[in-house]
Amino acid sequence: MMNMFEYRVTARCAGTQARAGEFITPHGVIKTPVFMPVGTQATVKAMTPEELEELGAQIILGNTYHLHMRTGEDIVAEAGGLHRFMNWKHPILTDSGGFQVFSLAKLNKITDEGVEFRSHIDGSKHFMRPEDSMEIQQKLGGDIAMAFDECVSLPTTPEYSRAAMERTIAWAKRSRDSHSRSDQALFGIVQGAVYESQRLECIERLEEIGFPGYGIGGLSVGESHAEMYRMLDALCPSMPEDRPRYLMGVGFPTNLIEAIARGVDMFDCVLPTRNGRNGQLFTRFGKMNIKNLAYARDFTPVDPQCGCYLCRNYTRAYLRHLYMAGEILAARLCSLHNLYFLVNLVNDARNAVTEGRFPAFRRAFMETFMEGAYLNEHL
Repeated sequence: MMNMFEYRVTARCAGTQARAGEFITPHGVIKTPVFMPVGTQATVKAMTPEELEELGAQIILGNTYHLHMRTGEDIVAEAGGLHRFMNWKHPILTDSGGFQVFSLAKLNKITDEGVEFRSHIDGSKHFMRPEDSMEIQQKLGGDIAMAFDECVSLPTTPEYSRAAMERTIAWAKRSRDSHSRSDQALFGIVQGAVYESQRLECIERLEEIGFPGYGIGGLSVGESHAEMYRMLDALCPSMPEDRPRYLMGVGFPTNLIEAIARGVDMFDCVLPTRNGRNGQLFTRFGKMNIKNLAYARDFTPVDPQCGCYLCRNYTRAYLRHLYMAGEILAARLCSLHNLYFLVNLVNDARNAVTEGRFPAFRRAFMETFMEGAYLNEHL
């Protein structure tokens, strides 16, 4: 596996922990930092694979829980794996299913063996162990799979967080032992809630098991931005230099830039498509709610500096009209814009790291975004 999957740092930027790199996979080289659109059910909502390619996406996610509960991994495997099933020729990462088991299940019961849960679809009873997650992900056939873990919601106590961390480490070992697909990298996941000592202990013990990459789980689940940054400040310097670092479920623009400054390489989030369907757009000058009456006669692009299909061809007034009329095109255009914005924001950050100007890039983006967000909120 280590010959097929290799991560190398290609640039660093003085003044921060930001770094650029390349992660080699069977379906192509992923240039990091990278933002990964989420394709929950073998599709990034409202987007075609060709559109994702055009906006610059390098890698997308598939969701183990949802694909298992609806279509089934056997059908995906029969189709030739997730790449062929959804016609995506580039790298794919599948999550473990653990987060959905804990967050979506109507009822769940956690034991050291695994999790008993009821389906969010029909209430039927299921049980998932680390071995089951590995079997499903290997049949799905993504380039990167994630170890089964317990994601703790906040607030939580140090005692419960430690119990969940111990279970996560035990499940990581079981995941590693039952994973046999050589053309699929298995990443471990660091847990420990908002407790620095637990995070540091977790990464140390996961390194003893050995993984080609490491996810950082259990953040962006209710803690403040400051707490998230505090955890990254403590954790990232102790993570292996020659392995990619994946901050799971984080996609708000300022969080991306601040996490890159702390040495994170990979991100994913449903935010761009979910917010897009609700009429919220990300721009260089903050968030924009296209439903606002102020845009009814605004015949300028959503973001004049943006090169996406929406901003090149349509106006705020037209987009608001589509949204208020309930047209499907509104959700498609908003989602496309948000995905383009986040993918290319991270690409721009990578270029800034490579060119040695990331601190200035970070400062300029944060000032413009935060100032614009304030103004947009007071329209």
